[in-house]
Amino acid sequence: MIRHLIRAAVAAAVVVSCCAADDSPETSGEIRVGILHSLTGTMALSEKSAVDAELMAIEEINAKGGLLGKRLRPVIADGRSDWPTFAGQAERLITREKVSVIFGCWTSASRKSVVPVVERHDHLLFYPLQYEGLERSPNVVYTGATPNQQIIPAVRWFLENRGKRVFLVGSDYVFPRAANAIIKDQVRLLGGKVVGEGYIPLGSKNVKGVVRRIIKAKPKVILNTINGDSNIPFFVALQKAHVDPRKTPTVSFSIAEEELRSLDVSAMAGNYAVWNYFQSIGTSQNRDFVARFKRRFGAQRVTDDPIEAAYTAVNLWARAVKSAGSADVRKVRAAVRRQEFDAPEGRVWVDQLNQHLWKLSRIGKIQPDGQFRIEWVSDTLIHPVPYPPTRRIEDWQDLLTGLHTGWHGNWARPAATPAR
Repeated sequence: MIRHLIRAAVAAAVVVSCCAADDSPETSGEIRVGILHSLTGTMALSEKSAVDAELMAIEEINAKGGLLGKRLRPVIADGRSDWPTFAGQAERLITREKVSVIFGCWTSASRKSVVPVVERHDHLLFYPLQYEGLERSPNVVYTGATPNQQIIPAVRWFLENRGKRVFLVGSDYVFPRAANAIIKDQVRLLGGKVVGEGYIPLGSKNVKGVVRRIIKAKPKVILNTINGDSNIPFFVALQKAHVDPRKTPTVSFSIAEEELRSLDVSAMAGNYAVWNYFQSIGTSQNRDFVARFKRRFGAQRVTDDPIEAAYTAVNLWARAVKSAGSADVRKVRAAVRRQEFDAPEGRVWVDQLNQHLWKLSRIGKIQPDGQFRIEWVSDTLIHPVPYPPTRRIEDWQDLLTGLHTGWHGNWARPAATPAR
């Protein structure tokens, strides 16, 4: 089903590419919107689902007459799990395809490659993933969680409920490195101890070394920022090493229901994830969303936080277009700061200062059926804070600069550069 959907959407994109490049979204009979995710490479496991969510939202809007009397036309680009490719495709979507907005990126490495392109053209990106924060751009609307809406509540809850000895494991790129710096600040404040820290290259299946270190360190909690299909060998190795989640749970920040479809759930059950949304939320709003998604893509499909955040992104943008009375990028950027939406996760709204969403935080425990039992929900919507107050903004920026410089101008560690 997903292959058929993507082929159809790419075919539609080819039609758009053949149209006159000088036609603006305002004068043509359609509004072109860019979708930029990895359809190939190590991140395709996760990112294809975001494409589905964005296309479903676009289809629903078109079924109701489109926007401003015009149909939305998606133009899909494949980032190929490669950061320079993401930047090049963003440039193409803006300059050649004349899209009014880009919905896209997944890893922070891809986002940080695209943001300079979007800013240079004074354009607009909707980014649907939880991330490390430490960023605020007037050209980006962030519909995933900031650290204080995911990472920080999780550290507090697990140190209070499961123990204060923590091991950090992640993929070797900017999100896990920055996220773990935030985690270490919180662990220190809460009187805990980081007993080990290990990184593996994105896409690597060589996890035996870090699992051996985990066993030796005897943590009470493993905090996992591995992204993509490297999670498959990691959890298999934990299970083979008899790391029991009842005694030493792994808490993941990048594994959701969609990833569990490709993982061995028997190796995962009893572990945890932290998100703003789970499919198991019991509201009528969410049940209806889940039913529509399954009708569109198949009964075997699931929804998850990035799917929901991508769907929400399209709807927030559409509301801003209606409010502005135009698809012009600058007018929409001004209007989006006033938008609210009754999303499947609950009501969200765009913070007027930093363009992140106010959200609830949730902790879920993986069940044998691949769903999550919600164990904890924040009392109120959490105000998004991109820069944790444990350090000055300048210090956080220095951390990012150090990573970028040390990786020879990349946002992920080059293969030839040894990990510290």
